[in-house]
Amino acid sequence: MTVPLEVSAWKPAPFALGGETVFAVGDVHGCAVELKALLDGIAGLAKEQGGKRRLIYLGDMINRGPDSIGVLELWAEGEEARGVDHIDRVMGNHEIMMMLTVVGGPHAHKAETMWLSKRMGGQKLLDQMAARTGHAAVRADQGLLKAALGENVVHRLQAMRSHIRLGNALFVHGGLDPHADPDEFLARPWLTFTEARWAWINHGFLDWKQGFGGTLVVHGHTPPDMHKAISGMDDPHLFEGDRLGLDGGSARTGIVTAAEIQDGRYRILKAGTPFENPEPSGA
Repeated sequence: MTVPLEVSAWKPAPFALGGETVFAVGDVHGCAVELKALLDGIAGLAKEQGGKRRLIYLGDMINRGPDSIGVLELWAEGEEARGVDHIDRVMGNHEIMMMLTVVGGPHAHKAETMWLSKRMGGQKLLDQMAARTGHAAVRADQGLLKAALGENVVHRLQAMRSHIRLGNALFVHGGLDPHADPDEFLARPWLTFTEARWAWINHGFLDWKQGFGGTLVVHGHTPPDMHKAISGMDDPHLFEGDRLGLDGGSARTGIVTAAEIQDGRYRILKAGTPFENPEPSGA
């Protein structure tokens, strides 16, 4: 199966990354075939670049789609396999729901109920893990994760970060609250569930027009139709308002989206074939 990869023209934007080339990958949601095509394309583009090359996953690798395990196996591969010098893995709200379910604690029940809901699509991943291990899974726990995903993937899941700062850019799953102190906002631990708003925010972020104190925010989380409803932008993958959104809708649209970002410019990469009738989105 050949998956088309579309690479846009370069567009100007005031990124200052200290000479690095960054490939930032938006929400994947279990679309392993599309992610593989995207990563193969990134590896080819990375060969063309001098200087340091960095790959940043912006979170929401899992749920909804047909092969979250395959996605996580690709996501967990090291730098050499991906043709870059460094890889960062940011946590999304879908990873938060799964990890809270697995580790327990005061938010575990609510997180599990939300994660397994039809809207969030976690039941698909739970079923995939059960099939991989050969027995029905009543609940997700640390034993199931290790048996289904392997120690390397579990280690990567445990090491996810809330954000990456590089030069004047911030790479984060959801976004920033312009009314909060950014350091405090980004330091909120994922164990606080929805209080870790860097993984959940869209209203109050996408409709903010006054910038973020010189920080350029590269994010995922909000798919195109929802993004347009909040921001008013016809194309959510344009740099505007000091934001660059990279959620292509993935399992609901057929498109996994990324960006290649360099000092002063960026271009958009899209892997997949658009569905004729995309499903309504949920973040």
